[in-house]
Amino acid sequence: MVIKICFEDKYLIAVNKPNNVLIHHSFMARNMDEESTLIDLLQEQLNLKLYPVHRLDRKTSGVIILVKKRSDVKVFQDLFKQNKIQKTYYALVRGFTPEEGVIDSPVKGRDANVHKEAKTVYRKLQETVLDIPVHPYSCSRYSLLELKPQTGRLHQLRIHMNKISHPIVGDPKYGDRFHNRMFENELNLPKMFLHASSIQFKHPFMKIELIIKADFPEDWMMLAEKFAWNLVD
Repeated sequence: MVIKICFEDKYLIAVNKPNNVLIHHSFMARNMDEESTLIDLLQEQLNLKLYPVHRLDRKTSGVIILVKKRSDVKVFQDLFKQNKIQKTYYALVRGFTPEEGVIDSPVKGRDANVHKEAKTVYRKLQETVLDIPVHPYSCSRYSLLELKPQTGRLHQLRIHMNKISHPIVGDPKYGDRFHNRMFENELNLPKMFLHASSIQFKHPFMKIELIIKADFPEDWMMLAEKFAWNLVD
């Protein structure tokens, strides 16, 4: 598997993480030690030790930033903590959503007993109806959303979309199993449709504004063809 490089300078590398690839080995992920992670794949591909400064879920694709020096991790992580980094995601969700909205609802952090404030802004870009029955309805409806998280909580976007009854298609934890099953069996699209499309921030060392984009993966392009959608990022 070749990982696509979206941007590189002497401080950082931004890559397009494929769906179903872990960033690194962890106890929480319950992964087997022999499974190749993003860090492993990049080490083999670039012969370079890299350090991630934020996270993406295993089943989320898209842009992620890694730095070349361990000492630079905190510098970039501070940008996230200070909300100086803007992230844009795309998600396919069940049902027709409002044209736009704000979800301001706490979610549980890594400490499952503590809820933290979380906010997501969304905008509908496309919608479609399929003549494929999904329990308990005779057809199925979907919306393509642009999501802009204003905070960075664990599983925030997935939880927020579920909270407004528009779960992300393919989400094994917070999604709708009937729609997930239909996408896998009828459309041959078993993956979770959440893609980190772009990330924007002022480079802490170069002092320039960066907008780094990650192309949609193959499953998204197959989706666009089936739905006759033009995915322009």
